[in-house]
Amino acid sequence: MNKQIELLAPGGDVEAIKGAIVAGANAVYCGLDVFNARNRATNLSFDELCGVLRLAHQHDCEVFLTLNVVILEQELPSLIKLLNKLVNSGLDGIIVQDLGTFNLVKKYFPSLDLHASTQLTTHNEGQIQFLSKIGASRVNLSRELNLDEVKSLTRFAHDHDVLTEVFVHGSLCIAFSGQCYSSSVSVGNSGNRGRCSQACRDEYETTATGNNFPLNLKDNSAYFDLPELVDAGVDSLKIEGRIKGAHYVYTVVDSWRKQMDKFEQTGRLLEDDSNLHKVFNRDFTNSFLKGDLTKDMFIDNPRDHSVEHAVTKSQAVSIVHIHKAKQDLYEDKNKIGDELADKIKGLNIDKQQLNLVFSGQVGEPLVLTIQVKTANGQDETTHVIESAEPLKNPTQSTLDTNAIKKRFKGFNKARYTIEAIDFSRLADNISLPFKELARLKNKAAFLLNDSVEILRDVDVPPLLNHPKVEEGSSIDKKPSMSILIADEKDLHLCEVTEADIYFKLPESFKKGCTKYIDLFLQNPRLIPWFPAVLIGKDYQEAVNVLKHVRPKRIVTNNTGIAYKAFEMGIDWVAGPFLNTTNSYALLTLQETLNCSGAFISNEINRMQIKNIARPKNFKLLYSIYHPILMMTSRQCFFQQTVGCKKPSIEDGCMLKCQKATTITNVKGVSFAIDKQKGGYPSIYNDEQFLNLDVVNDLADLFDEFFIDLTNIGAGSKEEQNKTQLIDSFEQIISGQKAAKQQLNQMVPVSTMAQYRQGL
Repeated sequence: MNKQIELLAPGGDVEAIKGAIVAGANAVYCGLDVFNARNRATNLSFDELCGVLRLAHQHDCEVFLTLNVVILEQELPSLIKLLNKLVNSGLDGIIVQDLGTFNLVKKYFPSLDLHASTQLTTHNEGQIQFLSKIGASRVNLSRELNLDEVKSLTRFAHDHDVLTEVFVHGSLCIAFSGQCYSSSVSVGNSGNRGRCSQACRDEYETTATGNNFPLNLKDNSAYFDLPELVDAGVDSLKIEGRIKGAHYVYTVVDSWRKQMDKFEQTGRLLEDDSNLHKVFNRDFTNSFLKGDLTKDMFIDNPRDHSVEHAVTKSQAVSIVHIHKAKQDLYEDKNKIGDELADKIKGLNIDKQQLNLVFSGQVGEPLVLTIQVKTANGQDETTHVIESAEPLKNPTQSTLDTNAIKKRFKGFNKARYTIEAIDFSRLADNISLPFKELARLKNKAAFLLNDSVEILRDVDVPPLLNHPKVEEGSSIDKKPSMSILIADEKDLHLCEVTEADIYFKLPESFKKGCTKYIDLFLQNPRLIPWFPAVLIGKDYQEAVNVLKHVRPKRIVTNNTGIAYKAFEMGIDWVAGPFLNTTNSYALLTLQETLNCSGAFISNEINRMQIKNIARPKNFKLLYSIYHPILMMTSRQCFFQQTVGCKKPSIEDGCMLKCQKATTITNVKGVSFAIDKQKGGYPSIYNDEQFLNLDVVNDLADLFDEFFIDLTNIGAGSKEEQNKTQLIDSFEQIISGQKAAKQQLNQMVPVSTMAQYRQGL
């Protein structure tokens, strides 16, 4: 290995972090009890984070904090308060999903290093440019990418001074990260808020292929792919597992550390990965990295596979031999546990103790001696600070020891506890200007902050809520309507409405095909609508559509296309799958990339929407009718449901496959598995999203209400009369409430639960 690749380990709690440190992690990522995407992990208090930082840095290990959820408007003051604390913590970086957090940090907390979370679904060159533009120094590449794609994107990222990290071990999501709403839709726990209930691991009624867990993937392990990852130039190898315990983290990190050291020293790999099988796993696959998307990636059991692996490896058949194989496994686990306990027994994150000794006489400087002791009382460091001015006889007021105590006892509580303040060597009846006392305290704070300047709290001014974009003679006009189609058969709808008409492009294009370029050139009224996921040649073909059509406006759910539109000076609107939930996210899009409008996320409720502040000359849009997407995958949902004769997914599958089916969970709820021709397979809720209340509730906020008239995700539902739907929605938006009953009859299976419950 020509360069030191970072081994990045998970830390759900303090013990797991200690395990990662002693196992040889170069960095750990962990979360506080707020604003992180693993609410099921134990997580840390701020005081614990400060102790972890000291411990990790003593062992040359960096610490990255996960703030990788979308932020709600009412949470912004709490987030700003936290950022004011983090800038003085010594933290090595923060991992971020929310676009608004990028804006806040870049403007007000620039000393914090920003890492783009896997929740930002980074898989093409334009997205790397987008993230670099808004302030990211490194990106976590989507775990669905293969090694060639990782290598190409890493080379591109390095050309733009961006680092890349890749997940190499742990649980795999079958959905594209950041584009999974299954938990949010089914039980109200959003993955974008760290509350994923892993609906993909649920049991379903037995499918045609005989599977009861048709969405359950094996765990990821690239243990034997290290040479290819080194060749790809990635900067960090990331282990998943913040809800796993210390035993798991220690075992996996230790195994990877030994593998990386062996390869660095000899150019060869260890052949034994047995310890990885001794902790929780669902068996292993590296198929995403290999680009070999077969049905072998699935396992019809979401539970721990370690016992089954031990029994299989021992070739045990009889009850006695099976029992022995299990006992051997448990003994091995206990040995690893004992080894871990022995290694971490001396590690401590408790606050350091301070003894403050004040001394001095009239005519001499006031001397502060700070004795720093470890948590167990051992001397560690001593700092001596003197005032610039000498102590004097008092003329008006005396330097009161109570005033000194009050000024000094409260500083840096998160990292230290003051055990004693000693005035025995300080003369009585003395005086010193309070500015000198303040200077002494600031110098002490500087030294106790590892000689790093303490940054003052930043007061972030409230944002102005600007009026709607003026069009025509009145800025108080009612919202307009827009519709989405995805089939040329629906072009006749252009004749029945004056609404804006978006045309949904697929996720996959035949190379060199001009079909969609011709479509937009021949139908200039159509506004291109770009999907969330565009990888490799499909991203390049989508960019070609932009270049050749040069539309006046687009909607994009992919930040790579957003960046290209910005480069070309094309007006662009942020689509609903960019998960926009707060005012600062809108500012990021507008100020950095000249975005002209954005869809507000359908995951948030009325109260969470209503206080979002509109930037100047910026449009706000909201979808009031659409199929409810639960997840989109690069894997094939049909392999484990209706079956497929192909041994693996081929390049042409997306372009040709038109399968559709349903799966039903054990609670009796069915979901449609569907795909646009040229699209990734997706799962949709059985109910349509239909929200007519928002038209009355927030008509003064939104410029445009949107309805999705594509057939994608409809499953077995009867196709609606789209002309009649358009007419009814236009009546509703214009204030004719009588159409509400008609729409509810036309769309009988519907919900707006997300608008009521929010995040």
